[in-house]
Amino acid sequence: MSDTKFNKLIIQVSLQNFSFCVKNQITDEITFFKSLPINSLASIENQLETIFNQNEMLHVTYDDILVLHDNNLNTFVPDVYFNEQHLGSYLQYNTKVFATDFFTHDDLELQKMKNVYVPYVIFNNFFIDQFGEFTYKHINTTLLEYVLNETKNENNIVVHAHINKDHFELIVSQKGNLLLFNSFEIHTPEDLIYYILFSYEQLKLNPEKTAIHLFGTIEKYDSNFEIVYNYIRNVNISDAKVKIIPFNTETNELQKHFILLHS
Repeated sequence: MSDTKFNKLIIQVSLQNFSFCVKNQITDEITFFKSLPINSLASIENQLETIFNQNEMLHVTYDDILVLHDNNLNTFVPDVYFNEQHLGSYLQYNTKVFATDFFTHDDLELQKMKNVYVPYVIFNNFFIDQFGEFTYKHINTTLLEYVLNETKNENNIVVHAHINKDHFELIVSQKGNLLLFNSFEIHTPEDLIYYILFSYEQLKLNPEKTAIHLFGTIEKYDSNFEIVYNYIRNVNISDAKVKIIPFNTETNELQKHFILLHS
């Protein structure tokens, strides 16, 4: 097994995809990236075995390994309302939970709150056998940390929308403080703009003045961008501003994995 100094392996798992990248923690450069489909109707363990057997970069020794669990089975809870003995109760009103579910939480110290979520135990168990020790988080923890860090010096209210294929996360912040976080299921561009405008209305934001930053699975002049641009004056697409050692990956594929690459 080869050894690479100062490299970090970051893996993003969902029931649709297994994606991973390697980041040099000294230069902050992405030196490797790959994304593979997952079939949720087939054996996850067998698919993981195949992925690991066919990808030698997953067998390198890394200084740090981070696993991001990508699902919408999470909710943010202020520290003053948090009780570790009742994790499931925080999720029961916004997602379907079962008594057999395993619950955990991430600590967002600067924001004085927790992200309570259901991780994919099947992935974690496999990774324990492969790596031994590793760190795992919910992807929305990393998403929120990134957005709040980006807006910490911004006096105006800022809106971010992280677009996925069938859902999106909306984050509203000011001076690095969270004003709103919500996840919405979408099937059409009309779904997207409905939830965005509804949130603008609830927070009394003016679409003529308050800009929105889009990132994730979106490109300039695609149907989602066009409909947002029709209703909000200032619309920006946030580029994946990461240092990438040249490799054969399309830009839009990198945009889809914005959070993975910024972890």
